[in-house]
Amino acid sequence: MTNHGGFEPVFCTIVPPHVLDQLSQAEDPALAGPARRTLQRDAFERTQRRLTTVLGASAVASVADGKPQRTIHDARHGTDLPGHKVRGEGDKPGKDATVNRAYAGLGATFELLLTAYQRDSIDGNGLPLNATVHYDRDYNNAFWNGEQMVFGDGDGEIFLDFTIPIDVIGHELVHGVTQYTANLTYFGQPGALNESVSDVFGALIKQYTLGQTAAEADWLIGAGLLAPRVTGVALRSMKEPGTAYDDDVLGKDPQPATMDDFVRTGRDNGGVHINSGIPNHAFYLAATALGGHAWERAGQVWYDVLTGGELKEQAMFTDFATLTVKAARERFGDGEELDAVSKAWEQVGVRTL
Repeated sequence: MTNHGGFEPVFCTIVPPHVLDQLSQAEDPALAGPARRTLQRDAFERTQRRLTTVLGASAVASVADGKPQRTIHDARHGTDLPGHKVRGEGDKPGKDATVNRAYAGLGATFELLLTAYQRDSIDGNGLPLNATVHYDRDYNNAFWNGEQMVFGDGDGEIFLDFTIPIDVIGHELVHGVTQYTANLTYFGQPGALNESVSDVFGALIKQYTLGQTAAEADWLIGAGLLAPRVTGVALRSMKEPGTAYDDDVLGKDPQPATMDDFVRTGRDNGGVHINSGIPNHAFYLAATALGGHAWERAGQVWYDVLTGGELKEQAMFTDFATLTVKAARERFGDGEELDAVSKAWEQVGVRTL
């Protein structure tokens, strides 16, 4: 997805391509093989998404009744989507823990959106939530393809089951929210904002589910996903970007925390998974300065910007930051919320107009 304007074909993965690229160069074929196959599969799915966008996707009926409509499918280690239906809305849990986690994660995302922001599913109109688990063999990723969630089981060497971290599920579904609202271009700074918004709300879904305050949260994205052999704690850290992992195979987490270390690259769609560390850190700073439950004030400001209609598809960090200041003032007045948001952007080196 490297076009620079207009509607973006949505194919968003939780594991960045630069991580898989690094892993694919490992000397051990047990590590390099799954990474290479995952990169190939991702490239295929990305192309399929482009074709679907051109040809037109099948319509999905939405019913805005304030209740989730979840369906979980099992690909049985194949790649045909959606696969075999294994659990529908209201069905009791089965023996497959992966299916149960996917079902619960979809529900947690739906609940936060509805309870905190009065949004009925990711499109605001009760869109059914569909997911496929056990996708392919040793598949090291999870993705939103514009229509549904897909989870791999991981290779067991570097990555474990992608339904384990609930914030991964939330992150990918929130790409759907962005798709239906601001539709941020998936390249450069707008793409990094796209990724950051998913990290922000993925973290909030995790915190909401655990009942955590901003001070109690770990602010990690993908904690529990890395296998024991990996020297690292997660895919990303919002509290300390650049510290999530430092591994002899995966390399070192490249995320910057401030604009001083902004990374200019043509890889990863202009560094969308890398420079997202900057707005991620700004949200962490604002949320922890305010304290309490982060979804209530800082999260509300970010949600207002995402859905308010003023955020342009090609918005830069400064544009987004300026809108958060405006949103904080409009919703909360000239109080501590405005102060916390303004100072957070100042601390990461993003100016507001």
